[in-house]
Amino acid sequence: MSFTVPSGNFGNILAGWIAKNMGLPMAQLVLATNENDVLDEFLRSGRYRVRSAAQTRVTSSPSMDIAKASNFERYMFDIVGRDPELVRELWWQVDTHGEFDLAGTSFWERVRASGLVSGSSTHADRLATIRSVFDARSVIVDPHTADGIKVAREVAGKVAREGRQQDVPMICLETALPAKFAATIIEAIGRPPERPAEYQDLEQRPQRVDVIEIDAERVKQIIRRHDTVTGKDAE
Repeated sequence: MSFTVPSGNFGNILAGWIAKNMGLPMAQLVLATNENDVLDEFLRSGRYRVRSAAQTRVTSSPSMDIAKASNFERYMFDIVGRDPELVRELWWQVDTHGEFDLAGTSFWERVRASGLVSGSSTHADRLATIRSVFDARSVIVDPHTADGIKVAREVAGKVAREGRQQDVPMICLETALPAKFAATIIEAIGRPPERPAEYQDLEQRPQRVDVIEIDAERVKQIIRRHDTVTGKDAE
């Protein structure tokens, strides 16, 4: 089977990459991004170009509004043969120049052979995908999952056109509850998503906030005081 994973911080798809390398039979591992397409740009071109805060777009799939994917470094560790010095050099380039480019190198050939493919999605794509899934199946998906479905359809279409692996199912990971993104759902299908029962009166519940000084020891004290699960110190 193949998997499509909506990804901004390269976490869930890294887990898929590790599972594949451990032997999970997988035809393709597909990464889906939104307009903040740092990871898509890399997997298409070999150029990893971190965006500044000003360059990072605010989107309707906000969990993927990430300019620098922290888990991506772990993937690159495998790509460069698990050599920490090479990883350090690449991230020195990111810290000093904001990017690195593997195009034309043997490492880029490893990326291309790794089986990861990618695509991106826009707000209009999300609306259209949410609407089409609801019309076809009466199922409401959240905007991040819609990004994944949109990209999965593109990849599946390309596979079909090329006559490859047409009998392999594509599984799209659902990554959030539609209820968290009511405004986008209403824009797409004209009605709000249903809320889980435990969240029905969320806006009417009291908010609890502790404002504290910037002090690590103070944070530890609060964690200890509220740690009712393990009772362990947070050292």
